[in-house]
Amino acid sequence: MKKVYGSAAEALDGLLFDGMFVASGGFGLCGIPELLLQAIKESGTKDMTFASNNAGVDDFGIGILLQTKQVKKMISSYVGENAEFMRQYLSGELELEFNPQGTLAERMRAGGCGIPGFYTKTGVGTVIAEGKEHKDFDGETYVMERGIFADLAIVKAWKADETGNLVFRKTARNFNPPAAMCGKTCVVEVEEIVETGSLDPDTIHLPGIYVHRLI
Repeated sequence: MKKVYGSAAEALDGLLFDGMFVASGGFGLCGIPELLLQAIKESGTKDMTFASNNAGVDDFGIGILLQTKQVKKMISSYVGENAEFMRQYLSGELELEFNPQGTLAERMRAGGCGIPGFYTKTGVGTVIAEGKEHKDFDGETYVMERGIFADLAIVKAWKADETGNLVFRKTARNFNPPAAMCGKTCVVEVEEIVETGSLDPDTIHLPGIYVHRLI
């Protein structure tokens, strides 16, 4: 099965639709799938929900989609340093679901493993837990969080072979592996595509079974 495409637009062809749910890798400005985000912007797809640690800044990352008002809702941990995000949220134009970073990463990982929900102590007694199921285990209260099952995952990696086995470089490994796992379709942009079999199996951070398309 062909996984390597010639451009971001080609790799996203047939995958985008209004109202879709996208999981995006990256942390701060590190490991952001910038080419794929630019292609989504140019596609004009709107009313999207994004699950991502943060929304970038005004002119980079998911911030470029906020400028064009293509995002309806963000599921995020950190939303500072983005003036347009703040403006849209405070004016009621943008929905926001806050998640602690570890919880968000685990929600993505759980979705990728087919786990519909899990219990965590993080957020109990705060606004994070409002409206969610609570359960006691051994005298401690936990809140249930749902696994994330996205329509599309967009990811940035350092190196891949033609079957989609991925290697991430340093801190770009952040949210990219769990984001890649939880999408029905996963599209990855990489700095280098190498011949199949040339990567040491012990250095692969995410197996190609999770990856559908590469640029």
